[in-house]
Amino acid sequence: MSEEVKHKIKVVPGEKSHQKKKKLADPTTASIDKATRQMITRSHDLEIETVFDRAANMKPCNIGVQGTCCKNCGMGPCRLPLPKNGIEGKDDRKGLCGASPNTIAARNFLRMIASGAAAHSDHGRCVAEIFLSAARQETEAYKIKDANKLISIAPHFNVETTIEIDGEIKDRNIDEIALEVAERALNEWGKPEDELLYLKRAPAPLYEKWKKNGVLPRNIDREIVEIMHRTHIGVDQDYKNMIKQGTRAALADGWGGSMMATDLQDILFGTPYPLQSEANLGVMKEDHVNIIIHGHEPVLSEMIVAVSQMKEMEDYANEKGAKGIQLSGICCTANEILQRHGVPLCGTFLQQELAIITGACDAMVVDIQCIFQNVANVAKCFHTKLITTHPIAKMEQDNVIHIEFDEHYALEDAKKIVRLAIDNFENRSADVIIPKQKGTQIAGFGVESIQYHLGGMFRGSYYTLNDNIINGRIRGVAGVVGCNNARTTHNEGHIAVVKELIKNDVLVLTTGCNGIACAMEGLLVPEAAGVYCGPGLAEVCETVGIPPVLHMGSCVDNSRILLAATEVVKAGGLGNDISDLPVAGSAPEWMSEKAISIGHYFVSSGVYTVFGVTLPTSGAPVFQDYLFNDLEKIYGGMWDIEDDPVKHAQKMIAHIDKKRQALGIDKARERVLVDMEARREMEVV
Repeated sequence: MSEEVKHKIKVVPGEKSHQKKKKLADPTTASIDKATRQMITRSHDLEIETVFDRAANMKPCNIGVQGTCCKNCGMGPCRLPLPKNGIEGKDDRKGLCGASPNTIAARNFLRMIASGAAAHSDHGRCVAEIFLSAARQETEAYKIKDANKLISIAPHFNVETTIEIDGEIKDRNIDEIALEVAERALNEWGKPEDELLYLKRAPAPLYEKWKKNGVLPRNIDREIVEIMHRTHIGVDQDYKNMIKQGTRAALADGWGGSMMATDLQDILFGTPYPLQSEANLGVMKEDHVNIIIHGHEPVLSEMIVAVSQMKEMEDYANEKGAKGIQLSGICCTANEILQRHGVPLCGTFLQQELAIITGACDAMVVDIQCIFQNVANVAKCFHTKLITTHPIAKMEQDNVIHIEFDEHYALEDAKKIVRLAIDNFENRSADVIIPKQKGTQIAGFGVESIQYHLGGMFRGSYYTLNDNIINGRIRGVAGVVGCNNARTTHNEGHIAVVKELIKNDVLVLTTGCNGIACAMEGLLVPEAAGVYCGPGLAEVCETVGIPPVLHMGSCVDNSRILLAATEVVKAGGLGNDISDLPVAGSAPEWMSEKAISIGHYFVSSGVYTVFGVTLPTSGAPVFQDYLFNDLEKIYGGMWDIEDDPVKHAQKMIAHIDKKRQALGIDKARERVLVDMEARREMEVV
C-alpha cells in the first residue's frame, strides 16, 4: 500500500487530542450482501475509508431533507424547518425575501428535476451526435447494427422509409434514412418552435391530457433553462405554476432525451434480447486482467468490449502473465454492456470503492454520473489505474489519468486504455481477495422481447400479457428502479420490495442498480419464480420460461418501461390510458437527482410512484399534499413515500388492486366450457 494515502480512518498523530476518532460502519447493518460485508471488513483492516464509513460519521441536514433550505441567493441560506409539533394554524415561515416553504420546496424540487433531466438528456445528446457521425460515415468504429429498429422509429421523426419511383413504392436507402433521423433527433434539443416529436408515441388520451394542461415540452434544453430561470430569486413564486414547468422538463427527459438515447443506442449497438450473465464482486478473476467500466454512457465501453475480445489483446495479456481479460461493470454503463454483450456486473453504485479494495482491479474506466471522487483516493492504496474519459467529468487528484474519448478515434482510444490495464497487471502489490459471491442472471429484456415472450410470436402485440392480467394470474406490473443510498442498508429495500411484489403475483420490470441488486440476489432467473412468486405469476413464468423480474437495462432505459406500458394500452382490455392500468412505480433506495426527474415523468404519465428513504418535500406540507394527491386528478399519477420496504410494496399492491377494481377485473371468473349448442346461441361479431 502507498505511504501517500491521506484519507485513512484513524486520527493522524500530532492532531489535537480533542478530535474524535471516526466511527466505522458495521458491515452487518451496512449491507445485506455478503460480498459487500466482506469488503467493508477488509477496508477496515486496511484502514481505508469508504462511503459506508462516511455515512456513519456524517448525518444528513434535517432541514435539507425537508426541502426547506434555500441557497438561491447571497442573502441565504434561509432555513425554514418544520416545527416539532407541526403546523398549527397559519404557516408564517418565510425566507429573507418572503419566500414561503411551498415556494422554497418547489424551487428545490424543480432544480432536482432540471439536473436529472439534464444528465439523462445530455447522455442522449452525446449518443445522437455519435449517431450523426455514424450516419455521415465519419467514423469506422460506429455503424448501423439494427436497421429494423431504425425503420421502426423513423416515422416518429416524420422520416419516410419508402419512396415512389416511376409509380412504384420502393424502400429508401438506409444511409439516407439514418442521416435524416440523426439530424431531426439532434434538432429536438434546441428547435425554436413546435413540440417534441416523441410525445405522440404516448397513448392519445395521455397526450391530450398534457396538451390540455399546457405541459407539452417545446425542446429539451429550453425546459431545463426555464426551470433555472423560474427558480431564481424573485421569479416564480406559485408552487402549482412551478410544478407545471417541472412536468415539462421531466417529460422532455422521459419522452425525449432518454427515449431517444435508448432508441439510438439500440440502432448503433444492437437491440437487446435476453442473455445469461453473472453479477457481484465474485465475477472478478485473480489470474486475469480486471478492467471495470463505470458510469452511464456506453459509447466508449462498446469499443472497450470489442477491443478486449481481440486476439492481439488476449495475446498481449498472456505475455504479461495473465490468463485473459475479465471485463465487468458498475452502475449503468455496466447494464448497457450487459444487455448487449453479456458482460458481467461487478456491483452497484455503493460497491465502486469495494471493487478496488479487492486488490484485483487493474483499471477502472469511468465516464459520467454516479462516480465517487473518493475512488481516486482508494486507488492510491493499490496499483489500480483510474482513467477518466469524458471532457465534462475530470477529477482533481494527481493519480487520475485522463484519456479523452473521441468518436473519430474510438478504437485507438479503447486500445490505449486496454493496453494500459494489461501493462498494470504485473504491478499488483497488495493481497488479492475477491469475494466468492456472484449470482446468475438473465437480462436484456426490452419492449420487443417482452412482446415475443408475453405477447405471442404471431400476434405481434401484448395480447397474452394483457390476457393474463385480466384473468388474474398476473395481478399487475411494477417498475422498480433506481440507485443505492448509503443512508439505508445496501440492497435491503430493493430486494424486500421486489420479493413482496412477486410474492403477490406482480410482474416486476427493473432498471439500473435495482436490476443489479436483483441479479445479485438470484431473482433474474426463471427458477426464482417457483421459489419466490405467488401461484399465478409462477405459472406464467414457468410456462413462458422467463424470470419474475425482467431486467430492461440502464436508468436511461426507463423509457422502455413507458413504451411497454403504452403497448399494454394498445393491446386492449385494460383501459385507454396508462393511468387506467394496474401498474405502479418504485425507487426504494433512490439518491440521484435523475431519480426525481424519472419519478416525475412517470407520475406525469399516469403512474402511481412510491419512493423510499425520504423525499425533500416534508417541510412544505401543502406542496407535498399537491404532489401526493392533486396531481392524480390532473395526470392520473401521483407521488408517495414509504421507507418501510414491505409497506412500500403493499402500497403499490393496494393501488394495483384499486385499478383492477375500476376495470372490473378484480374478481376471479369461473372458466366455463362452451359446448356447440351454446356457441350457436352466441352473437357473432
